[in-house]
Amino acid sequence: MRIGIDLGGTKIEGIALSDTGDELFRHRIATPQGDYQAILQSIADLIAHIESVVRVKGSIGICTPGALSPATALMRNSNSVCMNGKPVLDDLQVLLNREIRMANDANCFALSEAIDGAGKDASIVFGVIIGTGTGAGIIIDKKVLLGANAIAGEWGHNPLPWPLDVELPGPECYYGKYGCIETWLSGPGLVRDHELHNNIFLDAETLDAKARFGDEEASETMHRYEHRMARSLAHVINILDPDMIVLGGGMGNINRLYKNVPELWAEYVFSDVVKTQLKAPLFGDSSGVRGAAWLWNR
Repeated sequence: MRIGIDLGGTKIEGIALSDTGDELFRHRIATPQGDYQAILQSIADLIAHIESVVRVKGSIGICTPGALSPATALMRNSNSVCMNGKPVLDDLQVLLNREIRMANDANCFALSEAIDGAGKDASIVFGVIIGTGTGAGIIIDKKVLLGANAIAGEWGHNPLPWPLDVELPGPECYYGKYGCIETWLSGPGLVRDHELHNNIFLDAETLDAKARFGDEEASETMHRYEHRMARSLAHVINILDPDMIVLGGGMGNINRLYKNVPELWAEYVFSDVVKTQLKAPLFGDSSGVRGAAWLWNR
């Protein structure tokens, strides 16, 4: 049995999967706020509860919103800020007296979809999460590619490829650079772009709906967005050449992207044929916790 834990800012979710990926049990608890030790104990208690219900001791994988630094083994970039700078993996292994595997949310999302989700038949999967920010994970032959600096898949913090003159220098990213893919493709990036051109604030869901019903201004905004996504993903295809790109997060709910973006990216891919597919995730919001469980896939 495999146990997956998804550590979020407001909730901690746990799942038990059989060796074939069948869900045996799932449970969710609130995340203690601002208390590092309480978070660790909550994770331990949740694992104990799962094992008491299923009556089997399982392997443990944990999905985190941040990542462990390969230099210090300390957590970095977690939105649960009390976790940052802490040896989360080491402390949990001591607390549970067991080996644990840990990966960030984008890697767990990509792994879940590569193991038994939308990309289950693909050798190389690029799993993208686009919501308030952007992230991605790379899966090769059902294994997470971590990278020498533990940043494989940090696609959103590269500059928008083939920028138009009007896209330069681009919006400022939170870490001081300009024109990062995240500033254009995140949900707030889409909203900002529409507001800049039309002087009106509309959220991403509303923009998608208005475009579907023929609103000209919303349609123009969505076309700009699709073109930027096509360029950004073409850049990935030129480097990684994945079989499958799976698009998760809130922006992955926009159905038009799956048809329109592949039609646009061929112009930028360095090949006479583009076989890469763009698909919606099979497990959606459950991919993180399932991917955590699959960290023990051998």
